[in-house]
Amino acid sequence: MELLIAGAQRLRIHLKAEHISAFRVYQEELVAWNQKFNLTAITDDEGIQVRHFLDSISCLLGQEGEERFAGKTVIDVGTGAGFPGIPLKILCPGMRLTLVEATAKKVGFLKHIVTLLGLEGVDMLHQRAEEVGTATGHRECYDWALARAVADMPILAEYLLPLVKVGGRVLAQKGEGAPAEVQRGEWAVRQLGGHVRRLVPVELRGLAETRYLVILDKIATTPPQYPRRSGMPSKRPLQP
Repeated sequence: MELLIAGAQRLRIHLKAEHISAFRVYQEELVAWNQKFNLTAITDDEGIQVRHFLDSISCLLGQEGEERFAGKTVIDVGTGAGFPGIPLKILCPGMRLTLVEATAKKVGFLKHIVTLLGLEGVDMLHQRAEEVGTATGHRECYDWALARAVADMPILAEYLLPLVKVGGRVLAQKGEGAPAEVQRGEWAVRQLGGHVRRLVPVELRGLAETRYLVILDKIATTPPQYPRRSGMPSKRPLQP
């Protein structure tokens, strides 16, 4: 876990012994399950520790003050094998986490790893984001909606903003093209009740490229026609 520990220190995130132990188990299980199921293309130790774990916990840099999602309701859309939600839950056990994943084999892994790590306050939804965004008990119910490498900003905004309550926030993890992508999606964000709050550049140990955390504020109720039915946001992204 040396790369994870060193990278976290660079981000000024302190990992306790129990955190490191949990990440070690997570890594071992991810590698073992990936031999049977295609959960992720990244299976080497360096890739898992940097591109999965470290990248996930870098979301804490998008927090203001010391709250670190404490006592917040958080939904992670398109979580895959649990990123960024589960690494954040390991560090922030007080959050209430909902994981959304449309692929059954990945949901099976999520259930396994959540049980194995003894994580409490975690729900899993085997659904598409568009379905969750229209469901009572999920629509405009969350303090934070997160996503990593899910879709272009105009599409992603339609997935995430309907889930967040007015006064809540969206955090999207993006690559080097984030500034241009956010500019391209700003109209859609406004239509869905959002406002671009800030972009936070993130430098990860072991990666040459700059990553970005895109933070959106939910300032108005999302119009009832959004999200559109499954598949429509990606086929016809919102644009002026």
